[in-house]
Amino acid sequence: MLQLVDVEVAYGRTSVVHGVTVEVPAGGVTAIMGHNGAGKTTLLRAAVGTLPARSGRVLLDGEDVTALAPHKRVARGLGYVPQGQQSFGQMTTMENLRVVADGRPRGGALIDEALDLFPALRGLLGRRAGLLSGGQRQQLAIARALVAQPRVLILDEPTEGIQPSVVAEIEEIILGLTRRGDLSVLLVEQHVGFALSAAHSYYVLASGRVTSSGSGGETALTDVRAAMAI
Repeated sequence: MLQLVDVEVAYGRTSVVHGVTVEVPAGGVTAIMGHNGAGKTTLLRAAVGTLPARSGRVLLDGEDVTALAPHKRVARGLGYVPQGQQSFGQMTTMENLRVVADGRPRGGALIDEALDLFPALRGLLGRRAGLLSGGQRQQLAIARALVAQPRVLILDEPTEGIQPSVVAEIEEIILGLTRRGDLSVLLVEQHVGFALSAAHSYYVLASGRVTSSGSGGETALTDVRAAMAI
């Protein structure tokens, strides 16, 4: 579904990601793990197109989208939830959702479907997003991305700063969507237990290179911790 093939990314003359290859299969969850500064977010930004790849290819359903602008990748089915529970703080919860839904066929129905996944947001539709808790903002950010009907959803540190009960809810929603077979997920996560319980496969990055990879699940926990030296 989504493939990053031998991708290299640089800031100016400094290479940050060095020849990384990652695959996200249809209906699957792939986790990328590593310490701060490993190049995880940089790799995601190259996948989305907000950072150009110096070399390598980004393939979506076999189509080379490396040269496409971010909005064109979104139009082809790529969704992105950046790190930090980002939202339009001065807008209400509903207005945040309508920004994406307006102009889309079934826009209202898409909002309803997203709210069915995150029912806690229904009581917060008139509240400004900047006044929501971190967990509520993260739910809003994911709901807003889902309104765009992505086929591949990229999540950057979705559990950062969120209470455990909300983490469990987000995990269950992600897994439920992938079980239907109409969504694939690329997940960057430092919470190793969460990442491996959600992921079908994983990659560990260190200094911009893949140092370990394998199948997900709890049995991979020892290998990943060894690769990350934790």
